[in-house]
Amino acid sequence: MQLSKKAEYGLRALINLGIAQECGRAHVSAAELAQADNLPLKFLEQILLQLRSADFVDTRRGKGGGYYVAQPLAAIKMGDLVRLLDGPLAPIGCASKSAYARCSCPDETHCGLRMLMIDVRNAIANILDRYSLGDVVEVTMRKIRRQGGEHYFLTCQNEPEPPAPDNPTDPALGFLAELTRDA
Repeated sequence: MQLSKKAEYGLRALINLGIAQECGRAHVSAAELAQADNLPLKFLEQILLQLRSADFVDTRRGKGGGYYVAQPLAAIKMGDLVRLLDGPLAPIGCASKSAYARCSCPDETHCGLRMLMIDVRNAIANILDRYSLGDVVEVTMRKIRRQGGEHYFLTCQNEPEPPAPDNPTDPALGFLAELTRDA
């Protein structure tokens, strides 16, 4: 599975809105969200409209207005966001729960590829549906504070961030590893 740019930008914007909210910022403009992660503003505005239509974000007009997360962070599951922005999680249509499409296989019930892709879909769904936007925001803020990292909506005064790892795909650098680390 590979997230589209639309899903990636939408998730990054929501995480930033969550961080801003946790830091006392009630509203954030689309321009600030775009600037925080170097995202194209017009594309981000389209994504935010879709998130607003689905009641994940809302806006306040006027001075000091902007976007905000419209639900409790803990109530928004990451899987729901990915499905909204990118569609079904299954790699092939015949393995999808929400967008099933019959494949060309003559015996779908005994198709090895379909069985494997159902397991892939389930593995992805199990992780994305287990964690909320609140979990991701909490773990992100915890890591920033512990390592003294900088963030557009959060300034930390801890130790400087360690040098970049030799292997940026090391599982020890992932969300699950960070979630289980001591706060």
